[in-house]
Amino acid sequence: MRVLVTGAAGFIGFHVSKRLLERGDAVVGLDNLNAYYDVKLKEARLERLGPLRGFEFVRADTADRAAMEKVWVGRKFDGIVHLAGQAGVRYSIEDPRGFVDSNVVGFTNILEGARHHESGHLVYASTSSVYGLNAKAPFDERDNTDHPVSFYAATKKANEAMAHAYSHLFGIRTTGLRFFTVYGPWGRPDMALFKFTRGILAGEAIPVYNQGKLFRDFTYIDDIVEGVVRVLDNPPEANASWDASKPDPATSSAPWRLYNIGNGKQVELMAYIRAIESALGMKAKVDLLPMQAGDVYLTHADTTALEKLTGFRPRTSVEEGVKKFVEWYRGYYKV
Repeated sequence: MRVLVTGAAGFIGFHVSKRLLERGDAVVGLDNLNAYYDVKLKEARLERLGPLRGFEFVRADTADRAAMEKVWVGRKFDGIVHLAGQAGVRYSIEDPRGFVDSNVVGFTNILEGARHHESGHLVYASTSSVYGLNAKAPFDERDNTDHPVSFYAATKKANEAMAHAYSHLFGIRTTGLRFFTVYGPWGRPDMALFKFTRGILAGEAIPVYNQGKLFRDFTYIDDIVEGVVRVLDNPPEANASWDASKPDPATSSAPWRLYNIGNGKQVELMAYIRAIESALGMKAKVDLLPMQAGDVYLTHADTTALEKLTGFRPRTSVEEGVKKFVEWYRGYYKV
């Protein structure tokens, strides 16, 4: 296959590109290398992809219509994994227009490319944040997602709706993947594991919100990648039994689908911090703070549908995953 991977210099995009290349696929990796976080980290990821056979890098912004139209010139794709986009629940409060540009305009350009150039299965990143105020755990793809509590989540819910429209109108096969708190080597510096590790090593107090009374479904990067690749290989069909009078929110009469990818476990934030302390051999100083705007109390994935489709269920424990991240962090930063 020849696969377009957007956000290829990003955390998940890097790992997905590497996995596809290692199994023999050709990858056109696209990224704008923006300065949301350390560009040197993004460049270091690309340096590891560059020597792999079948990799081609294109520097472009998905929100740039003219640049994106050129991506398809002289190229044919058998699949698209769209991982580019602006992340960050709290950052979306500061810069909502940037999220519209990246997550809404950018996704429109991907959909238009898929529409006008047959490009196979389009797999795109959604987020557990779309569940918003949902209090039923574990979160099921059929649960209501009409009450997002961050603008980031709202843009991702918009992506799911936009993809459905294109699947319905043009028959494009699309699958949205709701990622649950992804962590691991080469991770993003704005994520908790990265910040906590850096802070503990520096002897600084780490910020712990809602007095530590938060629960997350922490999902190791290798499990995310395995899920993404298996889903890419299983494009959706229209659900022949879909009933408009009793609509299933996770499927459709169009070739459109949604899946959770999570570890399937609730882990208390303080237990996550203890795993980091254990991996580092150091005790954390904590600064207990109130709940942040746009945050949610818990996330917990039901991955039954993913397992039924692919035969795969994420299984990496927090202790194992955190240890691997700390080993990478010490090596990369020479700490």
